[in-house]
Amino acid sequence: MNSWINLDAVWRIVVVGLLTGAGLPALFALGLRLLNPPGPADGPSTGRTTPGPVGYALAGLLFAVVLASIGWGISVIVGHS
Repeated sequence: MNSWINLDAVWRIVVVGLLTGAGLPALFALGLRLLNPPGPADGPSTGRTTPGPVGYALAGLLFAVVLASIGWGISVIVGHS
């Protein structure tokens, strides 16, 4: 360990930053993609396709994870002030 830089703390900050900075938006984007699946590949798109109950359930689960993470982050910030 360097006397100027705490490498353990830097490693933890980088991991949490990657998870929240890239992971949560990726989960949100995946949820949106589940709500709007691609049309059939064997012809022109004649209209919107519906995701079905599994798509709705998975999208809802992903959105719940994102909202819970945001709520947890706010509670941590408010709890430390």
